[in-house]
Amino acid sequence: MLAHRPVSHYLIILLTTLLCACGGGSTSPTTNNGSSDSTPPPSGPDFSEVDASFQSFIDGNDVFDGISYVLVDASGVLHQGIFGDHTANTVVLLASTSKVPAVMTMMALQEDPNVNFSISEPVSTYLSYDGPYADRTVEQMVSNTSGIPGLRLLAQYGSPTGPTLEDFNHLCQFSSQAFVNFEICGQTLVQNELPTSQPAGSVFDYGGSQWQIAGVTASTAANATWNQLVDQYLGTPCDLEVFTFGNPWENPQGFTGSPDSLAGTSNPNIEGGAITNLADYAKLLQVHLNGGFCGDNRVLSEDAILSMQMDRGGVVATNPNPYGMGWRIRTDNPGVFTDPGAFGAVSFIDINRGIGGFMAIDDYSDRDAGAPPQFFIGQAIPAIQAAFDAAQ
Repeated sequence: MLAHRPVSHYLIILLTTLLCACGGGSTSPTTNNGSSDSTPPPSGPDFSEVDASFQSFIDGNDVFDGISYVLVDASGVLHQGIFGDHTANTVVLLASTSKVPAVMTMMALQEDPNVNFSISEPVSTYLSYDGPYADRTVEQMVSNTSGIPGLRLLAQYGSPTGPTLEDFNHLCQFSSQAFVNFEICGQTLVQNELPTSQPAGSVFDYGGSQWQIAGVTASTAANATWNQLVDQYLGTPCDLEVFTFGNPWENPQGFTGSPDSLAGTSNPNIEGGAITNLADYAKLLQVHLNGGFCGDNRVLSEDAILSMQMDRGGVVATNPNPYGMGWRIRTDNPGVFTDPGAFGAVSFIDINRGIGGFMAIDDYSDRDAGAPPQFFIGQAIPAIQAAFDAAQ
């Protein structure tokens, strides 16, 4: 009988931070505008005040030693800023900022004419087993409206004290241990009903098991591993360098920044297990701004992109929360969609201005984990918008 380490209290704290995710030494930022005393100033928006706000953020924070961000439009990278100990090649854990790329993968699978898969069908259409959650759809799961309790119920997801998969119950989705099988874990989630489950389409309940079931269903329909799907529909057409999914939740600080150190690639966590660098996520954001393309390769249809932005979470009867599929809908900033993560990463698109951006953080402690998303969404994005508007 195989033993395993208990899922730590640290996991509970970090995953709970996903529910509300709406430093050290300083250096001069590096940007892609190429400005110097001997060259003319760049045309287009001036993001120097935005850079200054990033520098001020890490100067005034004793947790984060580095931060970086990249801005894009439909044609390419507009600007990037790199501060502290980050470089242009820093690879970070995304936590919930994995959600948009996860949905992109499922939408691309749905649009593949060689695969029978629809996000609107019950998952029982593709799974060989039944269970209390088999009647829910992938669309409901990745909009957090499936009625399956989300991360708010994490403490009741199961006991991590035993040595078998059954003892994990719903916690199997957060395990990087070799004996935890991605497909079997999915079956465990479908067949073991959680307390306070609700009818599909009745409640917004963020994150958790519903996302893992969605990923397992997509993989089963395609007869492929999850990362094979990610590589086929995102990695190859977008020429991504490092983007992939693992399962870092048991020991996120074991991730060294090298893709080889990513744990749990055989049991990837769908809602929060991806890694990226600035260049990779920039390419993924451009897909949402240029009609669905990576270079000359179509990744998604325009209908799929618009469908991800359509509000599903804000129209339910219980706990309505404006949410599409992967995107949080910012009613306080019209036209803006965000995808924040518990480790501090955030992505956004602004469809009115045709711009998007990604912010990277690589401190994986649970100290002040909400500060970077609050800064980026509350301060940096409005400053980015102001700089863009001033140049028009």
